[in-house]
Amino acid sequence: MRTLYSLLIIACLFSLVVQSCVSSKKDKTGSSFLNPVFAGDYPDPSILRDGDDYYVVHSSFEYYPGLTIWHSKDLINWEPVTNALHKYVGSVWAPDLVKHEKKYYIYFPANNTNYVVTADHIEGPWSNPTDLKVGNIDPGHVADDEGNRYLYFSSGGYVPLSADGLSLTGEIHHVYDGWEIPRDWSIECFCMEGPKLVKHGIYYYLTVAEGGTAGPATGHMVISARSKTPLGPWENSPYNPVLRTQDNTEKWWSVGHGTIFEDAAGAWWIIFHGYENGHYNMGRQTLLLPIEWTEEGWYRIPQGISPDKPVKRPAGENTNNKFSLSDDFAGSLLKPYWKFFGEYDTSRFRMTGKALEINAKGNSVAESSPLLCIPSDHSYIAQVEMEIEGNAVGGLVLYYSHKACSGILADSTNVLANLRGWQFPAEKNVLRRHVFLRLKNENHKVDMYYSLDGEKWIKIENSARVEAFHHNVLSDFLSLRIGLCSIGDGAVRFKNFKYESLNYYNK
Repeated sequence: MRTLYSLLIIACLFSLVVQSCVSSKKDKTGSSFLNPVFAGDYPDPSILRDGDDYYVVHSSFEYYPGLTIWHSKDLINWEPVTNALHKYVGSVWAPDLVKHEKKYYIYFPANNTNYVVTADHIEGPWSNPTDLKVGNIDPGHVADDEGNRYLYFSSGGYVPLSADGLSLTGEIHHVYDGWEIPRDWSIECFCMEGPKLVKHGIYYYLTVAEGGTAGPATGHMVISARSKTPLGPWENSPYNPVLRTQDNTEKWWSVGHGTIFEDAAGAWWIIFHGYENGHYNMGRQTLLLPIEWTEEGWYRIPQGISPDKPVKRPAGENTNNKFSLSDDFAGSLLKPYWKFFGEYDTSRFRMTGKALEINAKGNSVAESSPLLCIPSDHSYIAQVEMEIEGNAVGGLVLYYSHKACSGILADSTNVLANLRGWQFPAEKNVLRRHVFLRLKNENHKVDMYYSLDGEKWIKIENSARVEAFHHNVLSDFLSLRIGLCSIGDGAVRFKNFKYESLNYYNK
């Protein structure tokens, strides 16, 4: 009876697999949703409505190919379309996705300058990045009624753009100083960021973040200002801050970096990011709330609405989210949600039709530039089948950066444990170049398993804790991701990657 009961529990878990859904949980009636709309590390969202289609791009930092574009019909369920950046230009921060005169643009900062990539179709192909040769961060594009184009930066200044949007036609002009934060508030820094501009009625609205991206939970916030021209002068909103975490008891911390937009049905929303209380290592997650317009022409969050409560669904086609992290590596193209850390070398890997083969590199997990994907659950199982060639070492790890990672690996004969970079044999002489590896992350406690047949799993004695793998400890604005490693000399073939949620995201 106990065996039957256990099998039923396992069957239920598999039937509830969310498998890295980047959508929020709906209520029983389907009339509302719970944030986040992108669960996991999706910071600095920039949204574009194109008819009744919605597209979002996020900061991609050291993960390449970068600037993944996501598509939705209902603002709740999202699927990846393509990657817009394939050439490595450094760590990519807050981008801005825009459409101007039937052409698509993404402006983004990296390596102490700003770039733009363009495409005639959102699916691509996207151009190589053009260096605009201007400093500052977080570019925000705006065009006036005559078609003149400008690019704002986090400094509160703007530069005029050429008609094609690919070069500057003047110097930086400083026009906005932000909103003064009360001195007794606990913030990380003033740190104005992420200017986003939208015209509504007779006014242009400038939305910025202030208070610092991480640090205290109460620091990051959304600030609004308006002007009758896109060049100022700017008047701060009496409703500032439009969004802010009030204290450490709230579910969502450091909420900020907002963009307001009108949906296809004429309703207005703000999309922004925040850290989840108790799950900082998941990174900044994308949240969505409605906004309303006052008689005086300001926007605000309606009374009684907050990120941790159910929100009435947007109008639009209710699509069932089909996105899954599980990957059998069939076909000839790597799926767009996979990212190499710190490089994108297409000569290093190949799709065989039945497996992903990655040439070995470096002498450690940190040096191997692992292939990563974003988990979207507090608790989950990830597993993969591996074949080892030559003197390579393959692995399944939870990876923050070269500073911190933990996981389970294997060479031709041994199973290895890696605890924060300390790597050693856990099971000796048990393999013949073939193994299945599994990680089970239950609210930051990570157990590690291997199998010779994919059915009988053997837990090694080593486990890990990973809750401290986040920006407030390690910096760099990154997150804990699932990684496939190919280290040393030779190659590793990966097959049948599986991701299983162990809980509904908002259970």
